[in-house]
Amino acid sequence: MKLSIIGVPGIPLGKHNVKDPRLDQVDKLVEADKKAYLQIDAVGEEEMATADAFLVSSERKPDLILQDLEFIETRLGREPEEAEKRALLRLRSVLENEQCVSEAGLTEAEQAVLAAHAFVTTKPIVVATPADLEKPEMLIVRAYRESGFISFLTVGGKENRAWKIRQGATAWEAAGVIHSDIQKGFIRAEVISFEDLIQAGGETQAKRANKQRLETKSYVIRDYDIVNFRFNKT
Repeated sequence: MKLSIIGVPGIPLGKHNVKDPRLDQVDKLVEADKKAYLQIDAVGEEEMATADAFLVSSERKPDLILQDLEFIETRLGREPEEAEKRALLRLRSVLENEQCVSEAGLTEAEQAVLAAHAFVTTKPIVVATPADLEKPEMLIVRAYRESGFISFLTVGGKENRAWKIRQGATAWEAAGVIHSDIQKGFIRAEVISFEDLIQAGGETQAKRANKQRLETKSYVIRDYDIVNFRFNKT
């Protein structure tokens, strides 16, 4: 994940561990050689186009909205077809109310006519508060959570590790994040929810309490599921 940092002090560019305290909780309950946080890439404003989300100061959010407004005015000046014009005018009204394109609730038809336009504020925008700046590590955690990503865990043995996936990803897609061979040979996913693991006091205890579920490829991963993949080895 690439997070564009815009006007937020105290977040140096480069790789950052997402130090979600939930992994710390699991690490205390499940024995492993090491703990591995997932990482994000913090990039500058010049890489906005390729970023997955923006972390901005409250002062800079209006600048992003203004970029989209300026684009809409330019596009309207070129006399687009009626369907696109109507969609642009509705978006302009949304933006003038200091809301983002992502908050506009566009219909499928409107999305289709605007698909060729890369509006800045279609991407998640996380606004850093003054209180957030006092705890930059937790700000990174919040930015990750609000950017359309979730995590799943694999535990025990060499490491207790958090993995990065898009919200809505299936077990089959999650398997591919670890290794393509696991995805190709996927048989099933053995899943324990984070809440069940914590309540049981560990992975072994959760299994004894029948809290482990067998899921198929189409299972939609939930945030902080603990997952063990069974797969055919080729």
